[in-house]
Amino acid sequence: MEYEIVNPVADSHRPYVAAADRYERFGYRRVGDSGILLSPLSLGLWWNFGDNRTFDSQREILRHAFDNGIIHFDLANNYGPPAGAAEENFGRMLRKDFKPYRNELVISSKAGWDMWSGPHGTLGSRKYLVASCDSSLEKLGLDYVDIFYSHRFDPKTPLEETIGALDSLVRAGKALYVGISSYSAERTAEAKAIAKELGTPLVIHQPSYNMLNPWVEHGLLETLQKEKMGAIAFTPLAQGLLTDKYLTTTNVERQGGRRSLDAQLTEENLKKVRSLNEVAQRRGQTLAQMAIAWLLRDGAATSVLIGASSTKQLDENLGALKNTEFTQAELEEISAITQGDAGIDWWKSSAIG
Repeated sequence: MEYEIVNPVADSHRPYVAAADRYERFGYRRVGDSGILLSPLSLGLWWNFGDNRTFDSQREILRHAFDNGIIHFDLANNYGPPAGAAEENFGRMLRKDFKPYRNELVISSKAGWDMWSGPHGTLGSRKYLVASCDSSLEKLGLDYVDIFYSHRFDPKTPLEETIGALDSLVRAGKALYVGISSYSAERTAEAKAIAKELGTPLVIHQPSYNMLNPWVEHGLLETLQKEKMGAIAFTPLAQGLLTDKYLTTTNVERQGGRRSLDAQLTEENLKKVRSLNEVAQRRGQTLAQMAIAWLLRDGAATSVLIGASSTKQLDENLGALKNTEFTQAELEEISAITQGDAGIDWWKSSAIG
């Protein structure tokens, strides 16, 4: 059937009943060889679900996402702002709207970046990961999350300890599956081997991945396929560079304060973006839609982690699912356009271990 988008919620205060046809909109994709499936788009709660947005605006987006078939909501201990606010707000949402649907949802959280003061408030020690998971569950009001990640590789803690902590969380019933984020191909293989020995369902990797930052295609994707793990791509739009925002302007001011693109708004990068937009127009897509569709092509990501500040923005991203097929000529043209370092590999430094 042709993909259609449900109208946004008109009144966020009325009792919520999910759209009856929410599972008829697209197919769900298996994570590696595990039993868990994800929607092709997952909603990340990194920035637009802290105390910088009204509760009702967040609620409208989350309802709209679920009504349109998105079942995976991705959090981390430090998502906000301030750090922790996204989990607290989503916990309220669970109690008010999504409690009847908990078993239909895939809820994930992570720990690895700075969260609290002192030597045990960051990276990958058992002390930090277990304490962080407990704190996240308390904020969310849950007994378990579906996926819990080591958010980044810790070069000073034995990998056996980090993966052993994830194993402990699974055995304690606090996580059903576990994952890693921003690990190199080599460390991913090592982590999988440790997890396999422990009998831990390490099933997914979350890397930064987009047209202008395809580093995962140089070893990591091959490793994930070999290890039968899934991939969920974050920063699919390169922090806004792969949208129409910079097609007709060289304004380097970033809105929202998350990260500055000043150094990346070079004439070379803007030329790439404009050329990619021409390809997208021929495909009948916006640049953002093509960037998402490209990640969902065969052999790439299992799911794409999107952010949204409005239902309108969410609808544009959902529109990418109308056309996720690429001709070989299109793929070759995109590859030729994106050759060279765009200087946006912000998270690769955390995957060098």
